Amino acid sequence: CSFVCPHAVIRPFLATEDDLTDAPAEFKTLKGVGRDLADLRYRIQISPLDCTGCGNCAQVCPAKEKALVMEPLADHAEVQDANWNFAMTLPNRGAHIAPNNVKGSQFKQPLFEFSGACAGCGETAYIKLATQLFGDRMMIANATGCSSIYGGSAPTCPYTMNEFGHGPAWANSLFEDNAEFGFGMNLAQEARRSQLADMMAGLLDQNIPAELKEALQLWMDNLNDAEVTKTAAATIKELLPAAIEQTSGDLQEVLKAILANADILVKKSIWIIGGDGWAYDIGYGGLDHVLASGADVNVLVLDTEVYSNTGGQASKATPTGAVAKFASSGKRTRKKDLGMMAMSYGYVYVATVAMGANRNQLMKAMIEAESYDGPSLIIAYAPCINHGINMSLSVEESKQAVECGYWNLYRFDPRREAEGANPFVLDSKEPDYEKFQAYLKSQVRYSRLARQFPDQAEELYAQAEADVKRRYNGYKKLAEV
Repeated sequence: CSFVCPHAVIRPFLATEDDLTDAPAEFKTLKGVGRDLADLRYRIQISPLDCTGCGNCAQVCPAKEKALVMEPLADHAEVQDANWNFAMTLPNRGAHIAPNNVKGSQFKQPLFEFSGACAGCGETAYIKLATQLFGDRMMIANATGCSSIYGGSAPTCPYTMNEFGHGPAWANSLFEDNAEFGFGMNLAQEARRSQLADMMAGLLDQNIPAELKEALQLWMDNLNDAEVTKTAAATIKELLPAAIEQTSGDLQEVLKAILANADILVKKSIWIIGGDGWAYDIGYGGLDHVLASGADVNVLVLDTEVYSNTGGQASKATPTGAVAKFASSGKRTRKKDLGMMAMSYGYVYVATVAMGANRNQLMKAMIEAESYDGPSLIIAYAPCINHGINMSLSVEESKQAVECGYWNLYRFDPRREAEGANPFVLDSKEPDYEKFQAYLKSQVRYSRLARQFPDQAEELYAQAEADVKRRYNGYKKLAEV
């Protein structure tokens, strides 16, 4: 439930018995399960005043007796608000669990919370997850669109920071140049870090403390390792002030310059985020240039298959048969295969994901993409209110999309080829195409066509099914190479 929550209002908390001394009477906890949590208490807590009531949490709960049920806010707000406020005073104990799996990721503080996105939004949970995994060192270039509206509208901002004051650095560019904007961020931090490395190299034969030399050497030897640079950065920042006091002249100026640039000691995680209108259409030229450059950037495409923010116009991501503005009688052409186009370079990491279909595959894709030393592209299926669906079922919609073959899951990792393995891994099972037509007709963007143009609808529905079969069979052949 925490994983899929679009607004980060559902969170797991861990506490010791001492932490709970002043807990409200209604703050009930359970004994932690697992070796790492044996001495801790556990609770799922909701922020009642930030919940939009979308209902996805209750819908996805796999238990026979649901752990969460939808009830009127007025019946619980007072008690649960007090519980939430207390939970926010608890120490963050996410370090007890490795974050590289679905369970562990949710004990990490989301650094994207309480956005103004639609209730049940299919985009925001992807951004939230990225901030849980990499948020304390993220730099985000955000294309104009839904993600810039809920991501940066005054007077509030959903991006936040942890107890150390670390969080995503976010900026919104124009619709048409977001990839270039993020590319510039990457070039700037690489240039600054290169200068920093040169300054450090010149210090190794100078009269500075041995411990500081060791930390500088550790940093230079692991320049692109995020976790090692975090460790080295902490030591360097701790030792520099005393070293500056003990030196003078040019040596002191170099040490001061390193301290002044301490913000780039930790390797940054550069993310370029936007919708399909940006990635498939208006910003595609720039996106293609950045992917081709080989730069170490991560691109997250929130694919709603329409221009969502401007009211649902057709994009090149819109599939055959869908009704949208500028395609009122159903789109007649296939959906652009952005992933295949990126894979043609051979050195771009590419993945397609769907939160409701396979959460483990989503986690793998996020972690693999970020760790890849080169360009990465993640295309995330994002059910949208423009689809004409029940948004309390947006997570379930993405699950059904994969089951019927409407959307496929795969990962293309160039590192696998270097190891002698097939770089393309098809994570989707063989689709059940018997469900495909029913899936289309469950959404107003498709069912509307049948009401207005019944003869054309049957033709376009058949074409849409042929399109997805052709696409899946192509992926299947790639996976068998």
